[in-house]
Amino acid sequence: MQLHDLFPAPGSRKDAKRVGRGHGSGHGGTSGRGDNGQLSRSGGGKGPGFEGGQNPLYMRLPKLRGFKNRFRTEYVVVNVSRLEERFSAGDTVDIDALHSAGLIKSRTAPVKVLGDGEITKSLTVKVDKVSGPAKAKIEAAGGTVEAQ
Repeated sequence: MQLHDLFPAPGSRKDAKRVGRGHGSGHGGTSGRGDNGQLSRSGGGKGPGFEGGQNPLYMRLPKLRGFKNRFRTEYVVVNVSRLEERFSAGDTVDIDALHSAGLIKSRTAPVKVLGDGEITKSLTVKVDKVSGPAKAKIEAAGGTVEAQ
């Protein structure tokens, strides 16, 4: 088989309907649109969302105020009380350790440690961000914080 031997299957191709090309074509005169009315006119018809004159859905719904920052960084939050539960003294707390401990689901999302709860074990914390109270509590317990 050569490239010039290829052709579409019979009946799979159909000529476009050429309207407004005379009465002999079968689509002359009003071009298949009927005689009068809104739909026979160019640009006629109702737009998307028109509900017969009823107040349309997009106008009935409440408006959303303000603006949403597309470039905001969403952090996965872990509290120091959870670090106290899951890690022993001297451990290094990083993304992989948090993932294997089941505290975070994704290894790629940035992590922030917050200061809710108490901590008594000295841990080395290496995450993306640490809040001020969390840093103070970790360092008061003898640990170190390395925010990346």
